[in-house]
Amino acid sequence: MAGYKEPTFQERTALAQKAREKALKKLAARPKMSEEEVARRKAAQEARDAAAAEKSAARKAAIEQAKAEKKAAAEAAAQAAAEAAAVPVKTEAELKAARDAKYAARKKRKR
Repeated sequence: MAGYKEPTFQERTALAQKAREKALKKLAARPKMSEEEVARRKAAQEARDAAAAEKSAARKAAIEQAKAEKKAAAEAAAQAAAEAAAVPVKTEAELKAARDAKYAARKKRKR
């Protein structure tokens, strides 16, 4: 019994050339599309392109709106932080008086 014979490079290239020629013959033998079919397919493709463009525009608008809302929220938070920072700072004397009052209250509780 004979073993498997590995094809040579020339055999492989010849086989590939035959396959290429067969594919080209098959492609050439295919019937041409009618003008109506070409127009129908072109219209369908244009409709798909228009739908994709509309969807893309809607997505971009939603992203822009989300960015605007996020920016507005950040500005509101900054405004709130600025208002919180606007609380008057107590002077040293006021802080000392509050500390003394707290100390006196604690001493009173312990008695």
